[in-house]
Amino acid sequence: MYAQQLTSASGPAGVQLAEIDEPDGTGRVVVDLHAAGVAFPDLLQTTGSYQIVRDLPFVLGLEGAGVVRSAPEDSGIRAGQRVAVLATDGAWQQTVAVEPDSVFPLPDSVSLEAGAGFLLNYLTVHFALDERARYRAGETVLVHGAAGGVGVAALQVAAALGLETIAVVSTEEKAGIAKANRADHVVLVDDWKDRVRDLTDGRGVDIILDPVGGDRFTDSLRSLAPNGRLVVLGFTGGEIPTVKVNRLLLRNISVLGAGWGEYVRTHPGYTGRQWAALSPLLESGALRITEPTVYSFEHAGDALRTLETRSATGKIALSVRPS
Repeated sequence: MYAQQLTSASGPAGVQLAEIDEPDGTGRVVVDLHAAGVAFPDLLQTTGSYQIVRDLPFVLGLEGAGVVRSAPEDSGIRAGQRVAVLATDGAWQQTVAVEPDSVFPLPDSVSLEAGAGFLLNYLTVHFALDERARYRAGETVLVHGAAGGVGVAALQVAAALGLETIAVVSTEEKAGIAKANRADHVVLVDDWKDRVRDLTDGRGVDIILDPVGGDRFTDSLRSLAPNGRLVVLGFTGGEIPTVKVNRLLLRNISVLGAGWGEYVRTHPGYTGRQWAALSPLLESGALRITEPTVYSFEHAGDALRTLETRSATGKIALSVRPS
């Protein structure tokens, strides 16, 4: 079968198409993938900057979607079923073999392309809002980088949970993307802090989801309401900010980290509990999965470069084989 492997830690240029053996499916669920998600951790891995460093060469990708070829009898999964998967051994390949608890049945309303790219972002956002921020009904959520993959997921999950959202974006084009993904309010980054103050009558927001980091971090703290929570999701802006903890003390606010991947590694069964909460919302249509921008399998490096240049909007996916 064909796979996209990282052969050198030289960025997207180090990704090469290769022919490899199919994985051993003994005791696992074998899935023929139709599409695979492209995520910021994939880009970090191409330069050895991710927290988990694997020996070269290895298959990139952490998520995908396809059709089950075979499954253990006691797995509750059947051949022919449409599923999304988490594939820690690499999803940028035509066939994967994964444990049953890494397989998530897709409703017919979700395409395989959309299903390939929603697990990482949507489960991360749900973790940030539910497990870390402990959201409450009626709260307001501000989303930085709201037109990116994590940002779009944040808007959609917050809407499904009945939370009011304020999207922060850098251009009018990205403002349109945020509006199309159910943002209640959209503000441009140039004057976002003043706009948020006006929108909240000076009170501030209850939760801020920040996958960007950088120089807006201090203004984010200033934009929190009493008992507000700023949840750190990443640093796509490049700079890792610091916080003076006296700000937290004087204003009764919190800064929280949301490292979903690490949490999942240390809390077996957690993704199953998340799926139990999100699956009914997906089935009912309350939770919506936006169609990604799809690149051909041969152009995986180009897909990564859109993340590197921050030109990507929404989710990016690779077409592994025709659906």
